[in-house]
Amino acid sequence: MPLINVYLRQGTTPEYRRNVSAALHKAMVDVLKIPHDDQFHVFLEVTPDNFHMQPVVFGLSRSERTMLIQLSFNQRTAEQKSELFRAIVNNLRLLADVPEEDVMLMVVETARENWWAAGRVVNPETGYDTRMTEVPAETAVPN
Repeated sequence: MPLINVYLRQGTTPEYRRNVSAALHKAMVDVLKIPHDDQFHVFLEVTPDNFHMQPVVFGLSRSERTMLIQLSFNQRTAEQKSELFRAIVNNLRLLADVPEEDVMLMVVETARENWWAAGRVVNPETGYDTRMTEVPAETAVPN
C-alpha cells in the first residue's frame, strides 16, 4: 500500500496532476509490481512563498516546476529503488513533460505492520499484499 505525496508550486492544472499521477503509478506497477488498484497519491500545491529552493541545486538549474516526490512503502532493495527512480523520471518526461532536473525523489521506508486498510490481505510469509506475486526475497518476514 504505497503512499505518494507530491509537493509542487501552486498553479498546476488537474490534467497535469493526473499525468504526473499516471507516470508515478505506472512506475510503481512496472517496477515494484504493486496491484493496479493500489494507487494513493496526494498532491500538495504550495504558494511560492512556501516553496523555497535555490535556482541551482546540486549544480543543476531547476525551474519553478520542480517537484519533490515522497514515496512511502515497505522495504525494498537498493536496486529496486534505483530502477524505480529511473522509471519515474522517464515516465514523468513522457507522460507529463517534466524534465529530470525538476524531479526530486525521496523514499520513506516503513515497517509492514505500520500499514492498514480495510479489505487488504497480507501474506504472513512475505509481509506483502497477497496479490503481489513478485516480492524481493531479502525483505521477506523472518521466521
